[in-house]
Amino acid sequence: MSGAEFTGGKSGLLSDTLADAKAEGRAALIAYLPAGFPTVDGGIEAIKAVIDGGADIVEVGLPHSDPVLDGPVIQTADDIALRGGVRIADVMRTVREAFEATGKPILVMTYWNPIDRYGVERFTAELAEAGGAGCILPDLPVQESALWREHAQKHGLATVFVVAPSSKDARLAQITEAGSGFVYAASLMGVTGTRESVGAQAQELVERTRATGTGLPVCVGLGVSNATQAAEVAGFADGVIVGSAFVKRMLDAPDDAAGVEAVRELAGELAKGVRRQA
Repeated sequence: MSGAEFTGGKSGLLSDTLADAKAEGRAALIAYLPAGFPTVDGGIEAIKAVIDGGADIVEVGLPHSDPVLDGPVIQTADDIALRGGVRIADVMRTVREAFEATGKPILVMTYWNPIDRYGVERFTAELAEAGGAGCILPDLPVQESALWREHAQKHGLATVFVVAPSSKDARLAQITEAGSGFVYAASLMGVTGTRESVGAQAQELVERTRATGTGLPVCVGLGVSNATQAAEVAGFADGVIVGSAFVKRMLDAPDDAAGVEAVRELAGELAKGVRRQA
């Protein structure tokens, strides 16, 4: 590929999108959907639909056989994608087509092992070329991330680390200093999934993360499934991350077309929620 065709990573687009939402006095809506679910083409259509419905940013999940952070809903979707034969090339195609169709920031959320096997330089170069904005790496320890960050920075990709209520203050400071794009605050201990309440624990974590002096936006995930919860989280976070609720809508739909419409509708409801704020 010639230099003229090289698109480069879109970490700046990610930062601008979060800043624009803040300027509008609201939180950003960040949607998660796995690549290859229910099929590669179907997954791309679902991502376009959530953006059309009102999502500002999308995380594309790289399906993994042992997704330790993810609850049963996302595990089911990952299993469907893996049985369908999804590969890293399909993830890159998903990012490319979603970005080209929408112009919105598209990140990849992945465990470290697939990148390590694929090769850090190859993965970052291909993700940047596809127009990706960066990566969320839930199981990469910050102290072992120098190689990744070097290549990500070279290709204009954001490195989003995950913090949890169990993270000590010194650890939070280390993570916020090393990360870029935004900080992913896991609102609860445990795995992803919809919950009745996202609660005070999330707000405390956001406040502790901001207290490190980071200029990075802090976005909250794990548990948000409806507009009321989205409004609650939007009251104290810079972004509201929703995954399992979208995946569940698709799993529950009678067919793929109905699934696409269901996630478009949910995105619309959540987009109103982040604008309402509890």
